[in-house]
Amino acid sequence: MPSPRALSAAIWRYLPALLLLAAVSVIWFSLAPAPAKATPLPDPAIDAPASDSQQVAVVAGGCFWGVQAVFEHTKGVTQALSGYAGGTKPLPSYEQVSSGTTGHAESVQIKFNPREISYGQILKIFFSVAHDPTQLNRQGPDEGTQYRSAIFYANPEQKRVAEAYINQLEKAGVFPSPIVTQLAPLTAFYPAEGYHQDYAINHPTQPYIAINDLPKVKNLEHLFPGFYRRVPVTVASAGQ
Repeated sequence: MPSPRALSAAIWRYLPALLLLAAVSVIWFSLAPAPAKATPLPDPAIDAPASDSQQVAVVAGGCFWGVQAVFEHTKGVTQALSGYAGGTKPLPSYEQVSSGTTGHAESVQIKFNPREISYGQILKIFFSVAHDPTQLNRQGPDEGTQYRSAIFYANPEQKRVAEAYINQLEKAGVFPSPIVTQLAPLTAFYPAEGYHQDYAINHPTQPYIAINDLPKVKNLEHLFPGFYRRVPVTVASAGQ
C-alpha cells in the first residue's frame, strides 16, 4: 500500500490530466445533441388481442440503458432486460457489439402482461418517449448500426401490428422526418452483461444518464400518466 506522501504526490502529478478530462467531458456532454422532445402519438388503430399469457416484445432504440429505464417504469411490464439482437454472432459481448461488426443492436426484451398493456401500447411508448425513430443508425450522441432503431417481431401478429402502426404514424405525419425503424424477425436475444442491467436506475447522477435517459422517464410520466409507475420493476427485483 503506498504511503500517504506517495499517494499525495501521485494525486498532484495526475491532477492536471484529471481536471482536463473532466472539462472535456463537460464540454462533450454540453455539445452532444439533446434528447428529442417526446412526441404525442395516436393509439394504434390495429393492435394485438389481449390474452392471459405473458407476452414478450424486443425493441432497439439506441443505448439500451434509457430504453430499459422507460419500460421498467411502465405499468404492465414484468421485466425489461438489456441485451443484443439482430445480428449473427452467438453470445456476443458488449465490446464486440460496440465494434459495430456483429450486426447486433443494443436491444431490450420487454416481458409484459397483455391484460394491463397491449403490444400496440408498448410500441406507442417506444416511438414516443423511448427514442427518436427518425435517426438512422444513431441515437443522440451514439452512432453506429448497433444503435439503430428496430423492432424484432416474435410472430406474424407482432409483425402485423408493428407494420400497421408505422404506416399509421407515417400517414399522420407526426414526425418531421421519415421513420427509419427496421422491422425484422427475432432470431435470438442475448442478455447483456450484469453490470448493464438497471444501469440508469443505479447511476442516476452519471452525466450520460442525467442528460440522455432520465428525461425519457420524465416524458413517460408526463405523456403516459396511466402507464407510469414511480417504483420501477428492475431486473434485480424481477429475479427475486
